[in-house]
Amino acid sequence: MAELLQKAYGETDPQYGSPPEERPIEEHLSRGIINLDKSSGPTSHEIDAWVKRILQCDKTGHGGTLDPRVTGVLPIGIDNATRAIQLLLEAPKEYVCLMRIHEDVGKERVVNILEEFTGKIFQTPPLRSAVKRELRVRSVYYVNILEIDGQDALFRIGCEAGTYIRKYCHDIGEALGCGAHMAELRRTRVGDFQEDETLKTLQDVTDAYHYWKEDDDEAPLRECVLPMEQAASHLKQVVVRDSAVDALCHGADLAAGGILQLSEGIKRKETLAVLTLKGELVAAGEALATTNEIDQAEKGIMVNIKKVFMEPGTYPMMWK
Repeated sequence: MAELLQKAYGETDPQYGSPPEERPIEEHLSRGIINLDKSSGPTSHEIDAWVKRILQCDKTGHGGTLDPRVTGVLPIGIDNATRAIQLLLEAPKEYVCLMRIHEDVGKERVVNILEEFTGKIFQTPPLRSAVKRELRVRSVYYVNILEIDGQDALFRIGCEAGTYIRKYCHDIGEALGCGAHMAELRRTRVGDFQEDETLKTLQDVTDAYHYWKEDDDEAPLRECVLPMEQAASHLKQVVVRDSAVDALCHGADLAAGGILQLSEGIKRKETLAVLTLKGELVAAGEALATTNEIDQAEKGIMVNIKKVFMEPGTYPMMWK
């Protein structure tokens, strides 16, 4: 995480709240997210249901639906973290895709066409999609070709949320004049969730829960379940005083006086994560000013709070 600018100084009272990594295991679980490695076959909703049954929790939710045949990173929020998981819906995504081109057009044409389909692209969502079918612009941040073998092209693609890779392959086929389709797809990143040591299978989760319940060993479960703050780690941040926390939990917007630290490069209308000095996720909101304006401001509303993730009463009421 990048260094934060210090706007003002304040201390946090250890009596209230808790650093995310120090929560008791029951609270850790109810505010946790699993970086799950989805297998081919089940729907994302079926994976949700299985995690709910394994962990015997009240509710689960996933961050960005994957088609049944698509594998890879599927973050699953547990109980209170199901609200925070919504922050991942707009997070950048990365995939590794195997595209089958319907004729052998040569490597050079494939390389050139993938370069053309980088940057801003136009897409109409496919027939079987959950959104309205209208032309929209999406950003493809990069396309790295891993291998081209005859009519098969394997590439890694980083893109804006809401980019349809199946449609991307179809449109490339149209541009080549011979057709193409997505043969296989694996998601390798959602925000800061990626293919690393935190990526776990359903079997890993099952075993970890068993060790906790049967052997009173919570270490494997803590390894499987990440704090819900991870869902906001791709966002720019503002850190607030203890005295501002409860007002935010009751729906108040964030004023200049409540801000202690903030990320560089904040733009107006950007979604920000609002954190305590202990690193707990309080809320998410829309920036009403830039980093420089927030840093200089002595009064006025700086962040319009859109979603609250912390329960009122976690920190004492210091407002009237």
